[in-house]
Order: sequence, then structure tokens, then C-alpha cells
Amino acid sequence: MGLDDIVNKGKDLYEQNKDKVDEAVHSEQAEGISDKVLDGVADFAKKLAPGASEKIDDIRDAADQSLGNE
Repeated sequence: MGLDDIVNKGKDLYEQNKDKVDEAVHSEQAEGISDKVLDGVADFAKKLAPGASEKIDDIRDAADQSLGNE
């Protein structure tokens, strides 16, 4: 089994369970986890580029809107 076969099986599995995946991604649990991860990444990025704090916050907020339920 090659890499293409594994990727295709993953795509098929996703297509078969698309509704469940969407529900999980937009759940309360996903919201809490994504907030913690995004906050950590944003804080790290601000340490690397302190002058870009506002832009980093904008990117973090845009990503947060795609995950969880808020």
C-alpha cells in the first residue's frame, strides 16, 4: 500500500463521516481545545514578533471563527 492509497482511504473515510467530523469540529469541546491552542500559538508568535501583536490577534480570531461553536 502506497502513500496515495493511504491518502485516498483517508479521503473516503472523511466523505463517509463528513457530518460527524463537522459536528465534532464545531462542538463545545473543540472550542475549548482550539482556544487554548490558538492562545498558545498567538502568545509564542508575539514573543517572536512583538511589533505584530495586532495582526497576530486578527489571525488568531479568524482561525478561532472556523473552529468550535463560538
